Amino acid sequence: MKLDVWLVALILCSALMHASWNAIVKADRHHRLVSFGIIMATGTVIGAIALPFVGPMSMDALPWLILSGVIHVFYYFFLLSAYAHGDLSHVYPIARGLGPTLVAVFSGVLLGEHLKTYESAGVLLVSIGIMGLALAKGLSNWGGRGTIFAIVTGFTIAGYTVVDGLGARASGNALAYIAWLNVVEGPWVLAFALWRRPPTQVLGYLRVEGWRAGLGGLIATLGYGIAIYALSVGAMAHVAALRETSVLFATVIGTKLLGESFGARRVAAAATIVAGLVLMNLRL
Repeated sequence: MKLDVWLVALILCSALMHASWNAIVKADRHHRLVSFGIIMATGTVIGAIALPFVGPMSMDALPWLILSGVIHVFYYFFLLSAYAHGDLSHVYPIARGLGPTLVAVFSGVLLGEHLKTYESAGVLLVSIGIMGLALAKGLSNWGGRGTIFAIVTGFTIAGYTVVDGLGARASGNALAYIAWLNVVEGPWVLAFALWRRPPTQVLGYLRVEGWRAGLGGLIATLGYGIAIYALSVGAMAHVAALRETSVLFATVIGTKLLGESFGARRVAAAATIVAGLVLMNLRL
């Protein structure tokens, strides 16, 4: 199931959006939990507004919707924990790098979306290149909680990617599934933040920096909406691998905006990712 050029372009836009809102969360060192909560709650508001306009969703998608909501809660916890202990340019590639290979395995077992040999090689190259970005500073940086949380985060990413692909296909209406998913998954981080932080702190953040998190929420909602739509019409392994090119954007953002280093190893890793993408999308 090859991806059309216009769909590839949309997924790459989704990748840039994903890296952008993750950078917003990582950059907020003092109020990261509140910032993340507002980003997710913004998606809930957008989803609720969209519901009257997107049409009905088949009830066949309900189990997938609930399961995705549960997986996303774990994803949020592990992602925030990873960012608390590691750089964006280290944590993000590890978490996202596991996804394409795991999704290729899961989608092959569950859906029979078996890749051709050269496509499998492409997915593997993308994963190796993504993980190579995290190795840019050497193996000495792979110890510690940041790496552990990033690896666990990678498994949750693969989990919700496959579940949302199945849910969107079962829904009969991908837009309705996207809207309902935002409603279901969005409010929990902000609720946790309100429980853990004084209300005055949350309100103070909203007055000063709330616009930034709100913008991040808009970007996150649109970006993942595009990804779910792509999962509903394209091969999951292809979509997952393309979307994880967000690590290239995250590495540039981490370098240029967050003061993290970039070097020859990351250039080589980026070239490996590009080679994998070319293999995946050959029209043979």
